[in-house]
Amino acid sequence: MEFVFLAYPSHPELRVLSFLGISLVYTFVITGNVLIAVATGTEARLHTPMYYFLGSLSGVEICYTAVVVPHILANILRSEKTVTLLGCATQMVFLIGLGSADCFLLAAMGYDRYVAICRPLQYPLIMTLTLSIRLVSVSVVMGLFLSLQLIAFIFSLPFCPTRSIEHFFCDVPAVMSLICADSHIHEQSMLVAATVAIAVPFFLIATSYTFIVAAVLKIHSAAGRHRAFSTCSSHLTVVLLQYGSCAFMYLRPSSSYYPKQDQFVSLVYTLGTPLLNPLVYTLRNSEMKGAIGRVLTRNYRSQKS
Repeated sequence: MEFVFLAYPSHPELRVLSFLGISLVYTFVITGNVLIAVATGTEARLHTPMYYFLGSLSGVEICYTAVVVPHILANILRSEKTVTLLGCATQMVFLIGLGSADCFLLAAMGYDRYVAICRPLQYPLIMTLTLSIRLVSVSVVMGLFLSLQLIAFIFSLPFCPTRSIEHFFCDVPAVMSLICADSHIHEQSMLVAATVAIAVPFFLIATSYTFIVAAVLKIHSAAGRHRAFSTCSSHLTVVLLQYGSCAFMYLRPSSSYYPKQDQFVSLVYTLGTPLLNPLVYTLRNSEMKGAIGRVLTRNYRSQKS
């Protein structure tokens, strides 16, 4: 059994423009996140929990976009834009799994900022490398486990005779709109999964920042408050975009599914957020900019030699 994607442009010029535009953005996404991952792994001064989480987040973003974007680019060039049932399920498993891991990692980064600002003297004792590795591992494992449970449930339900998906790839709302079963059952399962992957981490982040704001307001110097807030602003920017787009897509009833609108929002969290991460964390972080500059310099010298 195969599904057919209907969201791709049929006009040749639009197909070429779409291919070039997505390819350019994807190149920036991969380049930026690879540079962050390499810098955090090779620069000794970045071997701290905050940068370990940032490097892990970049690694997840690389894998996350690789699940979807190459398939989109291939479909733009192909005349038959189809995917098998197994291929669709596999894509959804990794899409939801890595997307959930992304949300859990952002929550872990929020906790790291909470400890750094609210309990600075205990920070080296609490945020050890062992704890950081465990938090990253738990984020990925929980994301994939949650995804496997949800996708196994969705693909155990009967699909309608139509095989047309109003989307660029196998996203959950688009595929669930093809299910011929009691909508209440799969809506509830989707809501539970989305609550665990989106609402719970966001609540933890909001709680962390409540304590952070209270602690920062107690700092008497304006420079100290500015420095404390600047370490959190990049994280907050990414959190708002990531959780906002994901909540819009997954924390709502299927009756509010609008294909054209959802196609745009899905591009935001599959390309927009992975592109924003390296930009935000490098442009607003002098240490990261310096580390990436040294990585590029070493690479240039090695190529010349």
